[in-house]
Amino acid sequence: MFGIMEKIIKKVNKIDIVLQDIEYIKMALGRIENRQINNSEMYNYEYKVFSQWGEDGIIQWIVNNVNIGKKTFIEFGVQNYTESNTRFLLMNNNWSGLVIDGSEKNVNYIKNDDIYWRYNLKAECNFITAENINNIFIKNGIKGNIGLLSIDIDGNDYWVWNAINVITPDIVICEYNHRFGKNKAITIPYDAKFVREKAHYSNIYYGASIKALVLLANKKGYSLVEGSKNGNNVFFVKNNLLNENVKEKSIDDVFINAQFRESRMADGNLAFFTLEQEQELLKNLKVVNIEE
Repeated sequence: MFGIMEKIIKKVNKIDIVLQDIEYIKMALGRIENRQINNSEMYNYEYKVFSQWGEDGIIQWIVNNVNIGKKTFIEFGVQNYTESNTRFLLMNNNWSGLVIDGSEKNVNYIKNDDIYWRYNLKAECNFITAENINNIFIKNGIKGNIGLLSIDIDGNDYWVWNAINVITPDIVICEYNHRFGKNKAITIPYDAKFVREKAHYSNIYYGASIKALVLLANKKGYSLVEGSKNGNNVFFVKNNLLNENVKEKSIDDVFINAQFRESRMADGNLAFFTLEQEQELLKNLKVVNIEE
């Protein structure tokens, strides 16, 4: 019995070593990609290390071309943080940061990951609302200027960003819902208990349009500088940090009708709907036009 247990433990240890080696390889590839950044179109800067798509590359391009005040980040909606917008920033650039997720299981995973002692990272378990977001930052000792804020909560993204007033990030990344199009400034109505999977079976009723986020950014003193080419995230920089390399772009410059198909059937299975079918599903669901 003890012999079997010993073999199992050895196999588990080998798996951990392999996973660690894979992470080192990803880091090395990320650094190689980072060295190849040049002054051509920003789409060429996209590369993935730990981000879901090419956000790692865009972030590196911005931080290398903008005078960042304080090298601290906040990211929420991180799940277990193995796939995120700021993990490469933490490990490659040695930034410090706070990550927030509503799942205790996910937060415990983060706290037991080697990165939690290797780097200056805090993980907070909390279900984010417009009412509690500022208190979460204050509770964790973060106020005033920070380098980067990444918002991806698949729901009240617009309303939560609108409520934030105790921090002033140099860079803000926020997910937009491409199905709402580029011409209307709309968002889902605010609901403190909103959960994307429960709001509508399709799983595509969430978030805000790109125009709604751009108008909010402008109100807060930010300019749109890029969008990821998969049609998922937009990147904003403080107006006073814009320069000859990082310039304001229009919605037309960055908006993408995404190709990913994550819509669901009522039974929970993937539906693989076209964009037109997805928009047909959404047209009778309640939204708020912030220009009205």
